Amino acid sequence: MIRRAAVTLVATAAVVLTAAGCEGGAIGQSTALSNGQSFVSGTGTTFLDAARRPKAPEISAKTLTGSRLSLSHYRGSVVVLNFWGSWCGPCRAEAPDLAALASRYRSRGVRFLGIDIQDNPANAKAFMHTFRVTYPSFNDPGDEIALEFRQTVPPAAIPTTLVIDRSGRIAARIVGGATYNGLKALLVKVLGAHAAGASQ
Repeated sequence: MIRRAAVTLVATAAVVLTAAGCEGGAIGQSTALSNGQSFVSGTGTTFLDAARRPKAPEISAKTLTGSRLSLSHYRGSVVVLNFWGSWCGPCRAEAPDLAALASRYRSRGVRFLGIDIQDNPANAKAFMHTFRVTYPSFNDPGDEIALEFRQTVPPAAIPTTLVIDRSGRIAARIVGGATYNGLKALLVKVLGAHAAGASQ
């Protein structure tokens, strides 16, 4: 309970900072933690030019349904990786938009994956059913998968959404709740000019 309260406090602080236009934490700086990259950040969103994108960690773990899945299985596709928990209010708010975008962009080579943090499978599955989330989620009750991202683009709060390009490199991050239009704009940018015309 204390740990969840701490995570919620960190999430709230991160959203307040980004809403105020601050570049808080290692992700907004050029540090060893952020792999020495220069980030351009806006209202909760960080985007990297193609030449400066760090490689996403190789993840292979069980999903909430018990099947084994590897992030490398999606290489060649743009991947939206969402860190969430059924206990998280902003996660509930963003879930319908994520589900809608996953359906809309599937035919354009975009795959959505979740990482369910500090949760239990029963609550997580109920969350997915309620919000009609059909894409898979990794089961990460001990934050082990989340820790794999600490040397690249570490999620600073829940929810956090990463956009990984076709070559397996992290192109963008949204701290706090993602919105339909905000994430759509990032997908258009990562997919390129062809997608921009197709998504109008």
